[in-house]
Amino acid sequence: MTLNCLLLFLDYVCMCARAPCAYVLRSAEADGEGEPSTDDVSNKAAENEADSDTKPSTTTDRHISIQTKLEDLEMLVDLNGAGRKSCPLCPEEKFKACYNHKLRRHLHNLHWKVYVEFEGQKMCICHLPCRNPKPSLSGEQVSGRHVAHYHCVVCSVTIARKTDMVSHLKRHINKGETKSSYPGSLDVLLEEPASSGQVYEIMKELDTNVQLLPMYNTPQKSDTYFNRKMKSNRQLVFCSLAALAKERNHLECLDAFGATGIAGLQWAKHLHNAVKVTITDISETCVKMIKENCQLNQIQVDRSSEGPDCCEEAPGEVEGEGVTAVEVVKMDANVMMHLRAFDYIHLDPFGTAVNYLDAAFRNVRNMGIVSVTSTDTGSLYAKSPNVTLRHYSTHIVRTEYFKELAARIVLATVARAAARCNKGIDVLLAVALEHFVLVVVRVLRGPTQADESAKKLKKLVHCQWCEERIFLKQGNLVDGTLPCKCHGSLPGKTAVQLGPLWSGALFNTGFLRKMLLAATQHNMDNIQTLVKTLICESECTTLKPVIHGAPALINQGKKTNILSPIDILIHLCGCDLAVECGVIIRTLQSEEEACPADSSGKRKAGEESSNAVKKLKPDASLEHPPFYYSIHRHSMRGMNMPKLNKFLQYLREAGFRVSRTHFDPTGVRTDATLEEFKSVLSKYSIPSCPSQVCAAQASVS
Repeated sequence: MTLNCLLLFLDYVCMCARAPCAYVLRSAEADGEGEPSTDDVSNKAAENEADSDTKPSTTTDRHISIQTKLEDLEMLVDLNGAGRKSCPLCPEEKFKACYNHKLRRHLHNLHWKVYVEFEGQKMCICHLPCRNPKPSLSGEQVSGRHVAHYHCVVCSVTIARKTDMVSHLKRHINKGETKSSYPGSLDVLLEEPASSGQVYEIMKELDTNVQLLPMYNTPQKSDTYFNRKMKSNRQLVFCSLAALAKERNHLECLDAFGATGIAGLQWAKHLHNAVKVTITDISETCVKMIKENCQLNQIQVDRSSEGPDCCEEAPGEVEGEGVTAVEVVKMDANVMMHLRAFDYIHLDPFGTAVNYLDAAFRNVRNMGIVSVTSTDTGSLYAKSPNVTLRHYSTHIVRTEYFKELAARIVLATVARAAARCNKGIDVLLAVALEHFVLVVVRVLRGPTQADESAKKLKKLVHCQWCEERIFLKQGNLVDGTLPCKCHGSLPGKTAVQLGPLWSGALFNTGFLRKMLLAATQHNMDNIQTLVKTLICESECTTLKPVIHGAPALINQGKKTNILSPIDILIHLCGCDLAVECGVIIRTLQSEEEACPADSSGKRKAGEESSNAVKKLKPDASLEHPPFYYSIHRHSMRGMNMPKLNKFLQYLREAGFRVSRTHFDPTGVRTDATLEEFKSVLSKYSIPSCPSQVCAAQASVS
């Protein structure tokens, strides 16, 4: 009997030693005691110290799924040690112990990729049994069916879905509860700009250094927004400005949305005194950051426009003779463009630029350039047709040539804005890549030029069955316009009207050649291939032209010299040609061919002004055909189509103009109709199986 009592007493002591201090506190409260005893407090402190030893990267109150960076999450497990290790955020029955490389991949892909961020704290998804398990259909609790969830950084509540957690945090913000309840979380990330002595992340692009604040790639969380994917856009804009700087001296150019000031600083650093750069932004944080970036690149800040009271030297100024000066102004873009005149205006807002076009064309000088970058690809690529109708007054549907359709939508809006100011446009460049649409136009002053541009705004008739398309002329009926026979062979209406769209040319070959020279001079290897593709697309030709009717062999005694196509072209044209990066570039033979505009940008009197406008007008017979066809979209089932380069050669041998397009890697720009395009494609397609030869011939007939 005594032995049994002793064993029961030992079991009770072991149970008390294993029980958490919360159990002791609850027992004390149940007995009516208001405060825990000193022994209980000491037990609780000892337990917290033990927990902190096992989890060194977390605090005593914060859950282990809430971390600041991925390295902190990996520190929960010793990934440098040998042997198998289990995941700290998953139970053993869900994720078994594995080696270091698999565990690191598991932490990154399953837990870290789906985090919810709040004030620098990242709440990763947790699979531990912190919540009650999901009930079964019968209402019983089933073990092992724990729900994945997030731990709120403010109130410690657990929420299953990520969208619900985001909404939950927004309610905290609306109530003013924006401070984390965990210690040490306030000094991780500051929303206000840091002091000048703080260490920034410095990024270098085109020999220009810029400082970046935290969250620079998220426009909702940082005023100084910077997008690394827009590098090609900035280089194209730079080349267009450099090409304009060759025509006139001392340009006044405006970067209307500075952000970090990377575009304007590149202009000033590489073009020097040929341009006078003005960078404007409405945010005080951005203006301060731009001035610090000017100091970082040894560029002087021009403070003459701020008045005589602001003549004292500022921290962002650099003195010295010959140093390029940049004017930094805190002002709305519309106000700045209404107050002053510029030769070059670059608009790159976050989203659509339709709200700034009227102000841009009001004071831009004659023969000046306006470049517009639109990043609202959701509306331009027909993902939100109602937004397209609201912003651009254009009806649109999803087509195979949706990228060129987006460029023509922006150009139509630009042409209408210029016509309201009695100005016309000459399109120099139109590029539509994955995440932006860039158009560069030259401004032609006068109501006559405005009328000519307005005449190029036309409706487009599109067949929804075969995707044939043609611009609608005035007075034509929609049903009999398309060359396809879908309207008569299929029931119902197959054609729709899209637009109005810009129906003119999208490229200016001469200007693109100047841009290629500028890209070569400034070592922009990234966009040289793109500009070459645009040059070939503007002429609707391939990189290696085939010239018929010219002698390929010239006998000189016993020697036989084989001439290249470039030499034959030089021989036939009888003009001065230069070859730059594999692209033929015509050079001016005399100064009379070059008609530079007046530096003041004012309209010239007499024949010089009319000749300058006539030279800007491209020949209608040499314009590239609108739109393109995708070779994969119109391929036949059971047939192996030829390679794209071979197919381009087949179309050229059939007598059509043909080139590739930057809008689509599988697209073909040609003046052939869709029926002619399909006939050539089916002629050179090979059946995938020998048994399908008869079926393929029957389908072709």
